[in-house]
Amino acid sequence: MMNLGSIGKRLRVLCLPILFAFGVLGLTISSASALGGFGGGGSGGDYGKTLKEVKSKGYVQCGVSQGLPGFSNPDDAGNWSGIDVEFCRSVAAAIFGDADKVQYSPLSAKVRFESLRSGEVDLLARNTTWTFDRDVALGLEFVGVNYYDGQGFMVRRNLGVDSSFELNNVSVCTNTGTTTELNAADFFRANKLKYKIVAFEKADEVVAAYDAGRCDVYTTDRSGLAAQRTKLSNPREHKVLPEIISKEPLGPVVRQGDEQWADIVRWTLNALIAAEELELTSGNIASHKNSENPKIRRFVGAEGEFGTALGLDDNAWAYNIISKVGNYAEIYERTVGPKTPLGLARGANALWTKGGILYAPPLR
Repeated sequence: MMNLGSIGKRLRVLCLPILFAFGVLGLTISSASALGGFGGGGSGGDYGKTLKEVKSKGYVQCGVSQGLPGFSNPDDAGNWSGIDVEFCRSVAAAIFGDADKVQYSPLSAKVRFESLRSGEVDLLARNTTWTFDRDVALGLEFVGVNYYDGQGFMVRRNLGVDSSFELNNVSVCTNTGTTTELNAADFFRANKLKYKIVAFEKADEVVAAYDAGRCDVYTTDRSGLAAQRTKLSNPREHKVLPEIISKEPLGPVVRQGDEQWADIVRWTLNALIAAEELELTSGNIASHKNSENPKIRRFVGAEGEFGTALGLDDNAWAYNIISKVGNYAEIYERTVGPKTPLGLARGANALWTKGGILYAPPLR
């Protein structure tokens, strides 16, 4: 016969799995509630909010740089151009069927993330590097990469330096609020080289300081160096050193919580890349509206309801992007490509079928 103590111990053992199960269930329900329910994306109150607001005001508010040739740069008349600008126009084309329904907010590196978090802009397309901290800790979501880059150094030719490993006892100009300061610190520390950072909030301030001789070296993404060199008094007197000291995947950013908006922006980027893969251009896409190729039929909206799935009014959203703006190759060539002042070869930004790493998930 078991005594009362034994019975109590047996009951506690039998009850533990039940209590554990209810505990896990309670935690799961609580977590799901915090995330907006089992079926929703992001926080329930925010899902679909951004698209609704964008439609209501009639345009996309896009955060861009304060002036970086090739990426986002205004002319004297206030007309914006660049690879990031073209991406903003692509999002507008997907939503409205009109690539011109965009307004631009020029943002410094220091304020860009807060401007996005606060709702001042709907989308940040500002040559911004995708990092763990930015993606996880800032309440933001990177939706892809529209330019694979890497940090480098630019110097005056008369400095007599041919390699980054020869940079010692130098002053280095750069922007505050960017990844470049940490990357530079890592590089100089790892190679036991002495340096001094001279940092400014605005990109044009960095260019002016370097051009005036206030520092020996200018460091930022290599695409940025190519762009900013065009602003120097005598561009030919400067050169970009060959070494790449970091990975800088640049891409568009949205706020966390509204997964519908994130999907729209993400699949806009994917559509630009997929169109190049399918050899669809702004010049020929109209002739493919009745194509028998199933991949093309899905792309132009002749099959499937992919626009409806994104919450858009037109299943020809991808067709609208390419017909109004062009595919990734067209955008690249007219903004930063070899025939532009930046003169950047495709390199890593070529399609995966052509020696690069650019790749779009299947639209199906």
